[in-house]
Amino acid sequence: MQYSGPRLAMIGTYPPTACGLATFNLNLSRAIGADPEWSTHVIRVLETVDVDPTFELVTEWVSGDPFSLARAAGVANDCDAAVLQHEFGLFAGRDGDEVLDLVAALTVPLVVVMHTVLESPSDHQRMIINELTNAASAVVVLSQSAYDRMLMIYHTPLEKLTVIPHGADANFSGPVLNAMKGPSILTWGLLGPGKGLEYGISAVARLQRRAPRPTYIIAGETHPKVRLHEGERYRRQLQAQARELGVANRVIFADGYRDAQTLRELIRSVDVVLLPYESRDQVSSGVLVEAIASGKPVVATRFPHAEELLSRGAGFVVNQGDVTAMAAALEEVLYVPGVAMRMRVAARQEASALLWPAVGARYRTLLRELFAERAAGLSR
Repeated sequence: MQYSGPRLAMIGTYPPTACGLATFNLNLSRAIGADPEWSTHVIRVLETVDVDPTFELVTEWVSGDPFSLARAAGVANDCDAAVLQHEFGLFAGRDGDEVLDLVAALTVPLVVVMHTVLESPSDHQRMIINELTNAASAVVVLSQSAYDRMLMIYHTPLEKLTVIPHGADANFSGPVLNAMKGPSILTWGLLGPGKGLEYGISAVARLQRRAPRPTYIIAGETHPKVRLHEGERYRRQLQAQARELGVANRVIFADGYRDAQTLRELIRSVDVVLLPYESRDQVSSGVLVEAIASGKPVVATRFPHAEELLSRGAGFVVNQGDVTAMAAALEEVLYVPGVAMRMRVAARQEASALLWPAVGARYRTLLRELFAERAAGLSR
């Protein structure tokens, strides 16, 4: 296919790497490229050399390898702009500071998408963010809380900052799983300490007096980095906790891989999504956005993105580790007539701005503005 419009370098992890940021990079690439005049070239960040089975055009940047870094920079500079996904754990070096080597080699406009905005960064982390934002033509954050932090903590120039939400596919209708019996609660994503799943299990155990009794589904594999250092210890701890609380038959660990279609089917099949995370620092949650785009009521702990997206009625927010409040919120959604329906309506209303076609269009608009500014500057 011949493209007549802009060509973008999309820098970040990418499938088959199993992480939320890789899925985001895939979906964003496709959302921008939904306009047939636009094209994307993925620069896939890897820890080690891998064979990429995907059909998309991919260049690999292997952490710590200066030759692949130089190749990645060359590919990016052959494009019209680069869109870089940033998290501290993504790149090589201290706090991922190898990303600055790539950025320094770029000659095309750079858009940095900030997936993590720490409230209390170290001096070194602050230096990385400041250098990234200084080099960037635009900085995209995924929530208003992230926008506020970038202004107040990192003093990012206002004219560079843009809020474009994390995208999701509409998932309001379609087949559901017939095996789902009675009220059902779902948490999904890569497993590891900090997910707060032990609090979710404790909350579900408190609801076993209700009839019909709820089932809690924990879907997802152990995070590869957690498995590398700790094996399946966290999962075994959770399973032991469920046995001790007498809910082993009500807590289902669905640890197999799910592609996008089967995951969306699972989300459609449950009654409420639970995000029991321990972090108070999370300014973006793809799981939260997917839940809202599926029209599902949400119970979440009090992290910034949840407070923002659930403030208009799509769910309840409780304090981190507060099992009593978590159980009460789940009980209200599952057993009080009318509550879940009101939340589903609110979620659908909230979802309109979060769907990938709208998100892709906003990135294209932002990039057109950057191209126009660059053209005006060169013509002077």
